[in-house]
Amino acid sequence: MLFSDSYFTVKTKHEALFKERGSKFLAFIFPVKNEEEIKNNLQILKKEHPNANHHCYAWRLGADKLAFRANDDGEPSNTAGKPILGQIQANDLTNVLVVVVRYFGGTLLGVGGLISAYKTSAALVISGTEIFENFILFEYKVDFDEGSINLVMRILKENEAKIIAHTYENYNSIIFQIKKQNSIKLEKDFTELYTSKLTSLRTL
Repeated sequence: MLFSDSYFTVKTKHEALFKERGSKFLAFIFPVKNEEEIKNNLQILKKEHPNANHHCYAWRLGADKLAFRANDDGEPSNTAGKPILGQIQANDLTNVLVVVVRYFGGTLLGVGGLISAYKTSAALVISGTEIFENFILFEYKVDFDEGSINLVMRILKENEAKIIAHTYENYNSIIFQIKKQNSIKLEKDFTELYTSKLTSLRTL
């Protein structure tokens, strides 16, 4: 269930470097929309850094922030993926992938050192990227008769709807998007307009 009207994410890929006792930690952040994009970005990084010792990562997806995963990629359990995910959560981000590529420098960092290094690397790359607020959109379809077009257009305008498509068949049909925060009033308005039928299509 979506309790918020918006969420925070990033616009573009960004990278940062952190060094600790000879080890290099290359941190990357990507905007992603699905697990396929996550998989593709991970494959690209592994091809670009084939000699790295570890490719640790975490991601979170969805406006509801319920889908997430952390991966230690061979580091001791919960020393890499979990600290990375912690920074994603601390910054309230979603639809993001953070990967930290480690080149081992010859000195063991220990559990505490690893946790600190991966946490710091993730924090660095997040702090250096542009974070923006993305408003949750609902997409609808409204069917109506010709005589109702002025009332329908007024409702759409009052609720700041963005028209995506308008078709003319036996019935007029408009597909549009609206901010979640305006959806309750819009649904009420169309419920009261008996010559129209409103159908919810998807959440963006």
